[in-house]
Amino acid sequence: MNDEEMKAVVLAAGEGQRLRPLTFTRPKHLIPIGGKPLLEHLFVALKGAGIKDALVVVHYKAEQIKEYFGDGSKLGMGLDYAFQKEMRGTADAFGFAENYVDGDFFAVYGDLLLTSSVIKHVLDLHNQEKPTATLTAVHVEHPEYYGILKTKGQEVVGIIEKPPPEVAAGNQINAGVYVFSTDIFEAIRRTKPSPRGEHEITDSIRLLIEGRKPVLAARIPSEDWLDVGKPWDLLEANALVLTRIKPEILGSVEENVHLNGQIFVSKGATIRSSVYIEGPAFIGEGSDIGPNCYIRPHTSIGRDVRIGNACEIKASIIMDGVHIGHLSYVGDSVIGEGCNLGAGTIVANLRFDDGTVKMRIKGEVVDSGRRKLGVFIGDNVKTGIGALFMPGVTVGCNCWIWPNLVVSEDVPSDSILVLKQQIERRSR
Repeated sequence: MNDEEMKAVVLAAGEGQRLRPLTFTRPKHLIPIGGKPLLEHLFVALKGAGIKDALVVVHYKAEQIKEYFGDGSKLGMGLDYAFQKEMRGTADAFGFAENYVDGDFFAVYGDLLLTSSVIKHVLDLHNQEKPTATLTAVHVEHPEYYGILKTKGQEVVGIIEKPPPEVAAGNQINAGVYVFSTDIFEAIRRTKPSPRGEHEITDSIRLLIEGRKPVLAARIPSEDWLDVGKPWDLLEANALVLTRIKPEILGSVEENVHLNGQIFVSKGATIRSSVYIEGPAFIGEGSDIGPNCYIRPHTSIGRDVRIGNACEIKASIIMDGVHIGHLSYVGDSVIGEGCNLGAGTIVANLRFDDGTVKMRIKGEVVDSGRRKLGVFIGDNVKTGIGALFMPGVTVGCNCWIWPNLVVSEDVPSDSILVLKQQIERRSR
């Protein structure tokens, strides 16, 4: 079977809890990256590698994914869907492919950012060597978050799941990109629940290895692969996508506008006088920028966004329908749909002590490793004039932030933050 006949199975069932509050209102697979949902970039890469049919396994907010992509015809693909009623793990999810495929198939996690060249490389190795399974290996700096592959040449001899940092297990991790023969389905049926109660595909692969079935690893460059799991990964993915964007100006650009680098201005967008845009950058349909704004590199601006006079936006994702009032600054941040930031709203993206920015994720404080990191704001948040956000803060959906308030801690959804003032009146 050649790669043009091969089908893909894409896992897109999870919520992405580490990406809250952005995933309160959408699955992580639909978060916009460089003007398109994360999952759409994966479909484009699959099609570029010659794969035109895919089964998408869905669960969390499944209807949003189905409504957006439909039958895949807009992408020139054929898409089918399987609903994973209970989140029982990756092995259970890939098991839905048994009645969909009729031979070897490509399998991938839907929250990965890949290039077509990576997919072609994995397919080529599998088609040449014809093993039972082909995994993908990539070198990362923090392997403790992943499954570590133990190899002899190209052969996979073991997988160590998320070893602690003090265990010297290597930096070659399982990248979540596979090609399986139909033998995987028998292994899935024999897979027992893991300690966290899920049926893991890595346990199914271990059964293949223990049964002396040939399992190989295709090595790929780290710059062609990104796992979008933590909030700051969205910014890295956005920057990566924008570096590959094809520049085009389809909207209206007034006089005295300076456009430098790779910039895509969508139809219906307006760039007003004295705006300075440094690419790579993306401006969505119907958006209105300026006058006198500075849009810095690695910024994506969605549809129908209004950015008022004298604003600066740096390395951020601004989703659809956002209004950013004049004299505001947003840096290294993600702003959810429908937010309205009052005039003079400032996002601090650098700690006063110049240290790396930490965030609270699923109840734990996690070091992002980044010097520059702003805020992550859910949908439909309003701020009053002069609101200020400290680095690494998250704000849930549907919040109101009072004028002149300094937000230094995470804000739950549906909150109203009010600044109390005590006014003392004295007679002269």
